[in-house]
Amino acid sequence: MQAFYSDHFVLPLPPGHRFPMAKYRMLRDRIACELPDIALLEAPAATEGELALVHTPAYVDAILQGTAEPALVREIGFPWSPAMAARALRSVGATVAAARLALHRGLSANLAGGTHHAYAHKGGGFCVFNDLAVAARVVQAEWGRQAHPDGSRRSPLQVAVLDLDVHQGNGTAHIFRDDASVFTVSLHGEKNFPFRKEHSDLDIALPDGCGDAPYLHALDHALATLDNAPLPGLVFFLAGADPHEGDRLGRLKLTAQGLQARDERVLEWCWSRRIPAVITMGGGYGHDIHDTVGVQLTTYRLAADYSRRWAQAQGHSEAG
Repeated sequence: MQAFYSDHFVLPLPPGHRFPMAKYRMLRDRIACELPDIALLEAPAATEGELALVHTPAYVDAILQGTAEPALVREIGFPWSPAMAARALRSVGATVAAARLALHRGLSANLAGGTHHAYAHKGGGFCVFNDLAVAARVVQAEWGRQAHPDGSRRSPLQVAVLDLDVHQGNGTAHIFRDDASVFTVSLHGEKNFPFRKEHSDLDIALPDGCGDAPYLHALDHALATLDNAPLPGLVFFLAGADPHEGDRLGRLKLTAQGLQARDERVLEWCWSRRIPAVITMGGGYGHDIHDTVGVQLTTYRLAADYSRRWAQAQGHSEAG
């Protein structure tokens, strides 16, 4: 399995900033030590042309050139710097690269990403560009340009975004609100950020204190709904660690075992239908950041197992 990282682009955040930038390097280090089957690859930078499939030219220019209005920067939550712009490009590029690989190999990942609060014209909630939306549009465009051996065009690539971060994917929902080729699902805290929600194709709002059993019941409903929607050819799985009971911002009460069951359900759903999947990490703000990294590592341990299944199935297919 291949996973892309961009943690060497560290933002110069002011003292006391609440974003746990160190978690990305901590996750990569643990994967390198404990999960040797996962190949760690440096993320490429997204191109301006790829960003333009989703984001307005004025917004892209403002971020890349450092000319964004102070209010726009405040809404993102990171001070502007060349490193901020570079990291944003790599975060998107990682998901684009992972999506391309997943379509051929079944499963791939971005050790960061999941920047679902970014709209076409602005960022927000520690999200600069929307990596999920850009990657979806890139692979859909590339898919549409390919032809069958007989010269006929492929059917459009249907995509699903399964957003299991504790915060609603408002930017993603807004970007795809009129796009029937992308089915957006969000399970999130009802009273948590963002306080003005957008409309996903399926929103499941959960009360503060929601634990494992009701959460997993809601997830089963979401997956059943996906079964009755146009079956996707690619799933973007935003595997946020912030529903964990030890998260500072999450307000839900999922245990590590409950989050493992969540990930197993999603990966098994994709595998049993042979739907390729891209994993992105989204939020995670543990009182103890090691708890957040532990939850994320479990996601990758499970993903490595499912990636082996994909490789074995593809090997048998080629041998046959």
